[in-house]
Amino acid sequence: MKKNIVLFVLFVLPIVAYLFFASGVNSFTTLPVITPKVADFGNWNSLNGKKISLDKKITVLGFAGTNILENRGNYFNLNEKIYKRYNGFEDLQFVVLCPTGTEKEAQKIVDALSPFTDVKNWNFVFASKEEIQKFYDGLHLKEKLNENLGTSNVYIVDKERNLRGRKDQKEYKEGYDTFHPSELSNEMLDDFKIILYEYRAALKKNHNATKQL
Repeated sequence: MKKNIVLFVLFVLPIVAYLFFASGVNSFTTLPVITPKVADFGNWNSLNGKKISLDKKITVLGFAGTNILENRGNYFNLNEKIYKRYNGFEDLQFVVLCPTGTEKEAQKIVDALSPFTDVKNWNFVFASKEEIQKFYDGLHLKEKLNENLGTSNVYIVDKERNLRGRKDQKEYKEGYDTFHPSELSNEMLDDFKIILYEYRAALKKNHNATKQL
């Protein structure tokens, strides 16, 4: 009897513990909705001329502000930690809202990323300062935009235009700070995987699996 207990502790228990931690607790949950049904973009211009919409796309959403070049390191962090890993998914887009008049600065960001990244899913969209502020206010977030109408945070918006995050008081998170690569590699990557898992599970349930996700 003692021999069986020893064998269990030495061999079986470590395997069970490994499987538990490797799977991740969040793998069996959904990512809560922070703000439901956010407004779609207006008839705003994009850098590549495409009409950009939040509908039917998983969107990583950012706000550049007027000093976009000063914060270019944030976009390189996001590109390395999240974008390059998932930019092959057709149902995914990265959208950065910028004040009208910063088109040249945004193009410089794209030009700097393009030598080592397929930038097709990077979308810089331009609107007036008033429109950007109104759109951001509609997200009903705790954080405010800075004096340049920007933030280092990015946000996850699902295909139904729900802004997703963590609602637990101890680890409340409505956005992910691109200034800190570790936050992108940990919290954001974990939460992003949950969103993808949700859609994959739904597609499998409906017998409509697709390589898009």
